[in-house]
Amino acid sequence: MSTMPAMKRLLPIIVSVCLLSGCGLSNIKMPKLYKVAIQQGNVITQDMVDKLKPGMTRRQVAFVMGEPVLRDPFDDTKWVYLYSINVPGVFAEESRLILAFDEDNRLATISGDYAPNAPAEDGEDNTSDAASNSG
Repeated sequence: MSTMPAMKRLLPIIVSVCLLSGCGLSNIKMPKLYKVAIQQGNVITQDMVDKLKPGMTRRQVAFVMGEPVLRDPFDDTKWVYLYSINVPGVFAEESRLILAFDEDNRLATISGDYAPNAPAEDGEDNTSDAASNSG
């Protein structure tokens, strides 16, 4: 029965050592979880949008942009391209592009987060235009 008083003295020491050992965990480098980038929709690039010209047929637009993510069943004159990428805890980005067609099934308007850059004239550089469109 002499082990019981020894356990009563040893138990507080064991508990305090366990509690104090938790204080040093912040210095230990733990491996971080891999965060998967989640992409959804059509990838939209400025280069793709720059290739779009008013008057293009639906087939030509689909060749450049791919098939749209959304087609309104009640309004066949609009194609909606959506793209989102999300890396949890790091960043998230969403973009949208809406293409409208006229009654002859030709591209009429381009709206959304992207706009086509005007073609360079006389060797001018469009980098300042591209920088202002990206913001």
